[in-house]
Amino acid sequence: MLGKDFDRKRFVEEVFAKSKRVVVKVGSAVLTKDDEGLNWEVLDQIAFEISRLRQAGKQVLLISSGAIACGRSKLKLFKKPLSLAEKQALAACGQADLIHAYEEVFKKYQTFVAQVLLTSQDLAERERYLNARNTLNTLLKWGVLPIINENDTVATEEIRFSDNDFLSALVAGSMQADLLIVFSDVSALFERDPREDPTAKPIRYVEEINEKVLAMAGSKPGRVGRGGMLSKLKAAQMVTSMGIPMVLLPGREKLILERFFAGEEVGTIFFPKERSLPLRKFWIKYILKPEGRITIDKGAERAILFEGKSLLLPGLKEVDGEFRKGACLLVLNEEKVPIGKGLSNFSSEELNRFLKEKEKQDKELIHRDNFVPLDIP
Repeated sequence: MLGKDFDRKRFVEEVFAKSKRVVVKVGSAVLTKDDEGLNWEVLDQIAFEISRLRQAGKQVLLISSGAIACGRSKLKLFKKPLSLAEKQALAACGQADLIHAYEEVFKKYQTFVAQVLLTSQDLAERERYLNARNTLNTLLKWGVLPIINENDTVATEEIRFSDNDFLSALVAGSMQADLLIVFSDVSALFERDPREDPTAKPIRYVEEINEKVLAMAGSKPGRVGRGGMLSKLKAAQMVTSMGIPMVLLPGREKLILERFFAGEEVGTIFFPKERSLPLRKFWIKYILKPEGRITIDKGAERAILFEGKSLLLPGLKEVDGEFRKGACLLVLNEEKVPIGKGLSNFSSEELNRFLKEKEKQDKELIHRDNFVPLDIP
């Protein structure tokens, strides 16, 4: 709990001093005017603030939405709802305008930008994930600003990120950032959805994202983008589990970063957990999609959740799905509640064969270093 002696200004100054690598996420609702395309005043403002961070010696990665909104304005296609194919086509038209706009606004600060388009599949496959990290690290080494967006043109529902809040959290965790800044069209997290209750008060600090905090978000998406406050809270859950603080700020307000780092009471700060999730386990928990499911008994559940042991074959009760050796599995307890994810040392065929054997082999099904518990309400 925050005590009366908590000094916001000092805390923020310490965060700034420690943050060598910063991820900034900007949503469509911040960047665009309803059906008029990009808001150049906001773009200029964001470029100025990011350039100030870079001048202070920070490495910055920018996650930017806006391609579909740019394409919609460019082609004057304002009908709703849009099919997936139409969204992909609009993204193809709008992404070129979006990156060109960033090139223009950053040119005055002598900053080169690079376009990086990702799908969840790029991060789910270990080799592609490492290649993406190496590319981003090289761009940062060269002093180039990576501008990252989902590759909407090719992303199907099966391989797309839920929204760019999720993508920003993945990038922050994968790149071992020190701070995630989310620019939103709302000024902070509120105790209730201010669109439904104008009397709702802002929450300036969140120490733990529990069910009570998640309930504050409601479920309405944003004005333009796919995400809403709930997706931002889930992103905060992810990065804070890695020991990375996150701050939610009103992206359209002038000099908002300067005001925040000066200690002004703006936005919402999400405090990081003291014990951070190792990078490999972050990858397993948040990036990999399960290819199958297994059910384990109570003894095995106790061993992997509370005793820090590996999951052994004798604890296996059921196998669901077809998968290869090394696949990511969702682990269920006897009540069929998901309790974790892990990488299997056996294929589904081998596990089904094991279940039929009379003499049970005492081998590791999932090594403890390849298992991560899930957050259970």
